[in-house]
Amino acid sequence: MQNLPSVLAVLAAYLIGSLSFAVIISRGMGLDDPRQYGSGNPGATNVLRSGNRLAAVLTLAFDALKGYVPVMLALVYGPAWGLGEVAVSFVGLAAFLGHLWPVFFGFKGGKGVATAAGVLLALNPWLGLATLLTWVIIAAFFRYSSLASIVAALFAPFYQLLIWGVSPALLAVCSMSLLLLWRHQPNMRKLFAGTESRLGAKPAVSHGPTPKHPTHQQPGHAHAHGHRHTHKKGHK
Repeated sequence: MQNLPSVLAVLAAYLIGSLSFAVIISRGMGLDDPRQYGSGNPGATNVLRSGNRLAAVLTLAFDALKGYVPVMLALVYGPAWGLGEVAVSFVGLAAFLGHLWPVFFGFKGGKGVATAAGVLLALNPWLGLATLLTWVIIAAFFRYSSLASIVAALFAPFYQLLIWGVSPALLAVCSMSLLLLWRHQPNMRKLFAGTESRLGAKPAVSHGPTPKHPTHQQPGHAHAHGHRHTHKKGHK
């Protein structure tokens, strides 16, 4: 990690990860900004709450690709520039960090589940598939995306240790898992409170303050007011 190509690869990965596709795709399709409704998280699950499944699928795919592509490029072309396994792991971690703190969107990003999955699939396809399968099973049974993400994040490092042992990839896997758990703290509180939204739930999207309606006089009041005027006129 001490040579210039490694530093440039990590920086490029961070910039790619900083592309918030939830916002970019929503804008391109004329949808509400995902940071303004639901959980406020710019990710595929929250975009799904807009009711537009295509936008959610595209967000999921591109968020995963921005984790997968930098790592694959580093694996394929990195050795010719002196990039070893440690540098490749840092490339994956940098793409993930870009999603969490995107330089192009005020450092306010998503939780990184899809991007982490893309990184894992590139670093170790079997580890990525095992982690994804864990997510799918939990999501199918409990219908909570956040719970599925939390469980998958907990299991990923154990899969790596138990099956593939200690390797340079373990640092990236553990770091992403810890950050995923940290970013899901609000969801944990909602899960315990029973207020967490299930997959596919569509909350009401606020389009601005409710317009104020003019206050109408009560008919009885208006009648009494008119009666008093009539009464006064008769005594003149």
